[in-house]
Amino acid sequence: MREFFLSGDFSVEETTLKINTIMSKWSIQFLDINGPNWVIFDYEMNIKYVFLFQVDFNDLETRIKLEDLKLNVIHHIESLKDETTYRDNLINSVFMV
Repeated sequence: MREFFLSGDFSVEETTLKINTIMSKWSIQFLDINGPNWVIFDYEMNIKYVFLFQVDFNDLETRIKLEDLKLNVIHHIESLKDETTYRDNLINSVFMV
């Protein structure tokens, strides 16, 4: 498993490219977006990559960047036309303290 830690100044474009490249691999099946933890699984549901966003969910600009990133990645996943899928739970009251 490989972990990536991202702070609030992450680049939406660079992070989109990194996640899309990973999601395009034949061995990857599932992206679980759960607030600051984005976990990528293979077909055996083994965790392969984890993106940990160490950000302030109360900051509007950060939430907009995360939403943009999420939409970019979801659009890419849906364009793959294979069994790759995702679960979206980006904004949850648990993460907004």
